[in-house]
Amino acid sequence: MRILLLGSTGFLGGHTAEQLRALPGVRLLVGGRSAEADIRLDLTAGPGVLADALLAARPSVVVNCAGLVAGSAVHLTDVNARGPAALCEALGDAAPNARLVHLGSAAEYGPTAPGEPVTEATATRPLGPYGATKLAGTVAVRASGLDAVVLRVFNPVGPGAPSAGLPGRLAAELRRAAEEDDTVRVGDLSAHRDFVDARDVADAVVRAATAEGPLPPVLNIGSGVATSARDLAHGLVRAAGFRGRLEETGAGSARSTAVSWQCADITSAVRALDWRPKRALVDSLQDLWARPAPAGVPR
Repeated sequence: MRILLLGSTGFLGGHTAEQLRALPGVRLLVGGRSAEADIRLDLTAGPGVLADALLAARPSVVVNCAGLVAGSAVHLTDVNARGPAALCEALGDAAPNARLVHLGSAAEYGPTAPGEPVTEATATRPLGPYGATKLAGTVAVRASGLDAVVLRVFNPVGPGAPSAGLPGRLAAELRRAAEEDDTVRVGDLSAHRDFVDARDVADAVVRAATAEGPLPPVLNIGSGVATSARDLAHGLVRAAGFRGRLEETGAGSARSTAVSWQCADITSAVRALDWRPKRALVDSLQDLWARPAPAGVPR
C-alpha cells in the first residue's frame, strides 16, 4: 500500500508519520514543499500541479494533516479551504480510486449546548476564520465524490504540542517561569474541552487509511470526556513540578468565552474504525512536559 502523507512536519502529522512508518506492507511517501519531501507539492499550487504530483506518487491513500490554526483570513483560506478543494479535484483527475483521509477540526461546530456531547449530525456554526475555513475544507471533501473521510479532531494534546493550543502554550510558560518559581498568568480557565492524545489521533488516522470498505463521511475523534481547562492546567503544573503560582488574571481567549463547553460523541468512530482513545490525560500531560515542541512546529 502506498500512502502519501501531507503535513508530516506538524504536530499531528508527525505522530501520524511515525505510526504509518511502523505498518508492515506500507510504503510511506511524504509530500511537501521541502527538498527532503519524497513528493514535492504545495496544496496552494492549484489542481493541475497537484495532479502531476499525484501521478508521480501513485498513492492508494492520501492523508491530509496539513492545515493552519492561525494567520490572516487569506492564508487560512488558502490552506484550510482552497487547499483541500484543489486536492480533491486533483485526486479526481489523477488518482480517483485513492482514499482520502482529511483532518478536520472541532472548531467547525462552534458553540454547543453544555452537557451535550457533539455528534456528527450536530449543526456546524463556526465562530471565526479558522473554524469557517476548516468547515469549507470539509464541505469540499464531502462534495468530491471520492472515497473520503473527514476526521474531526477535538483538542489534541501530548508530546510535541505546539504553543498554538493551551497545553503547549502553558507548558512553554511554565518552563519560562520554573527557574525563579515565578507566577504564570493565564486567562479564565472555566471552559470545558475534549482533550485527546495526538498519538490516539494518529491511531485513528491509520485505521481510517487502512479500513476496508467505505467509511462515514465525518467521524469525531476525541476522548469523549469534557475536561475543564483549569483541571488541565493544574495537571500540567503537577507534571512540571512547578512551585510558583498559576493565576487566571491574564488576557483570555474570545473563543473560550463564546464556546464554554465542548465534548465529542465518539460512537461513530468506535463503530466504524474499532477505535478508542487509549491514553489518559495525566499521561499525555506528563509526556508533553517530557517532550516539548521543537521551535516553529505547527499543528
